[in-house]
Amino acid sequence: MPSTTDANTDASSGSYGELRAQLASLTTEAFRPELAEIDRLPTPEIARIMNGEDATVPAAVAERLPEIAAAIDAAAERMARGGRLVYAGAGTAGRLGVLDASECPPTFNTDPAEVVGLIAGGPSAMVRAVEGAEDSKDLAAADLDALELTADDTVVGISASGRTPYAIGAVEHARARGTLTIGLSCNAGSALAAAAEHGLEVVVGPELLTGSTRLKAGTAQKLVLNMISTITMIRLGKTYGNLMVDVRASNEKLRARSRHIVALATGASEAEIEAALAATDGEVKNAILVILGPVDGPTAAARLAEADGHLRAALAAVRTT
Repeated sequence: MPSTTDANTDASSGSYGELRAQLASLTTEAFRPELAEIDRLPTPEIARIMNGEDATVPAAVAERLPEIAAAIDAAAERMARGGRLVYAGAGTAGRLGVLDASECPPTFNTDPAEVVGLIAGGPSAMVRAVEGAEDSKDLAAADLDALELTADDTVVGISASGRTPYAIGAVEHARARGTLTIGLSCNAGSALAAAAEHGLEVVVGPELLTGSTRLKAGTAQKLVLNMISTITMIRLGKTYGNLMVDVRASNEKLRARSRHIVALATGASEAEIEAALAATDGEVKNAILVILGPVDGPTAAARLAEADGHLRAALAAVRTT
């Protein structure tokens, strides 16, 4: 008669067998026999091979540009109505989402609550794996419920494999609540893309190290997330041309950058720049409008508010009055 331990082992073996079969079908998990002896190569040759692998990633992203652009436009439309951009993923994918979200406040002067990164297992998972967290759809639902999602929000599920339960659960839960959903994966025909309104499948092929999706897949995800946040912010008027006019001057480097941006946008003298920044409490966008308008600080603030923060529209308005 088999023991309970034997029964549990058999069940576990069956479960792992099914998961192994799933992983074996994924491009991101495929074994590359031509690299089976890479550990015997000299370091410069390994570096050359790895660099060549990385060079293929932008082309894979380029193949998905129409779908990426459509997703960005949909997200920007909702953010313009006050919605939020929420990234949800596990492991490397989750860390990349948190990274992209955390860089938006200093770069675009967004409120930390406007672009949010959720990682399975919570903040501690940024530096140490939280066992089992990625396997829970319920955990994703709970994390999203804490944000009180609305129809104007956008949830981006991120998973290299496209099968991670946490990412899929986040997209399914958000979509059921009328929230816009985007699924970013690196395998074709993924469950994550199927669950989302906008499925973005950037297929980068097998990794240099079998299954190490922090490599090409991670690079692809970083590139796409850069596009999602950056182009969304451009659409929201957070830039003037290619200048970051909503930059938050929170340290010496950024204060110097702020002055450089005002100089590039206006061609003004140092004295004019300092006076404009003083009149606008250091707000770069407002300072540019003060100089180019020309208007005073309160008028610049009022015109920008009327233009929903779009500097070009505010400039056109003051020049026609």
